[in-house]
Amino acid sequence: MKQLLTAVIAIATLTATLVGCETEYTTYSGPEYIMFSDSLSVLAIQNNDDVFDITIGSTTVCNHDRVMGVEILENKSNAIEGYHYSILSNTVTIKAGQNTTNVQIKGNYDNLQINDSIGFILRIVADQTTEWDIYPENRETKVLLQKIKPFDINDFTGYAIVTSTFLYEYSTSMKRLIETTIDTTEECTIVMHDYLYDGYDVKIKFDTTDVLNPLIEMEDQVMVSSGEAFGTIYGDGYLNMYLAPQYASYYSTNENFMFQYYIVYVPGMAEGTNTVGLFANTVQWISDDEAEEIKRVGF
Repeated sequence: MKQLLTAVIAIATLTATLVGCETEYTTYSGPEYIMFSDSLSVLAIQNNDDVFDITIGSTTVCNHDRVMGVEILENKSNAIEGYHYSILSNTVTIKAGQNTTNVQIKGNYDNLQINDSIGFILRIVADQTTEWDIYPENRETKVLLQKIKPFDINDFTGYAIVTSTFLYEYSTSMKRLIETTIDTTEECTIVMHDYLYDGYDVKIKFDTTDVLNPLIEMEDQVMVSSGEAFGTIYGDGYLNMYLAPQYASYYSTNENFMFQYYIVYVPGMAEGTNTVGLFANTVQWISDDEAEEIKRVGF
């Protein structure tokens, strides 16, 4: 439905742009329909003054302003207006010569909990003749509020517990207590000291461009010698690891953890015989006190 509306709006915009041109174009000439451009929006609420736009579109461009209201359907919502979020105005206007406008939403970071799953339903209040009988539900849209702690690389330094499926398969314990520090040579990057084996550090980079999609990056790098892992020298004598391209590896600022899918292989061996397998790690950062207790009594 979003693609359909976007296409219709694009055609309508093109019509307005080409008014007065002699060239003939195929344009939308049907009735006017007004609806939300998407049926669902997820808003990343952080401790800042961000204002989010929920777009309303029309299938036509008019030579006059069109004013409409927006209401909250409280019986379908569990977020509280004025407490969890605010609507900057319950009245919006599609200006003359345009075919979109925005409902502006601001979240209240302090009144949201990290694991909240709350939201609300918006409905357009306008002339019923502008409601599309085929898609009447598009007069409504669902808005979800997701509290996200702002990224601070210092939250991903210090002690952490690594739980590894590789260690589960090839070692005596699937858990390790490690320390991590900020890499001084590359932005948003940390060094995982003695990551899976003593003496072998691994670098991880945090992608902070999309707070709703917090991914990690990792270059192909050595994780251990094949002799230490398997008791035998294979290939060039080392095992390398790189992120599995078919799965998302990500981190959470809310809970200070990282989840990583990776492929282990042996450089120097023939293609088709060099892959050890696909594995996964979780890394959970903990306090110094928790780390000292693990050092004292173990896992």
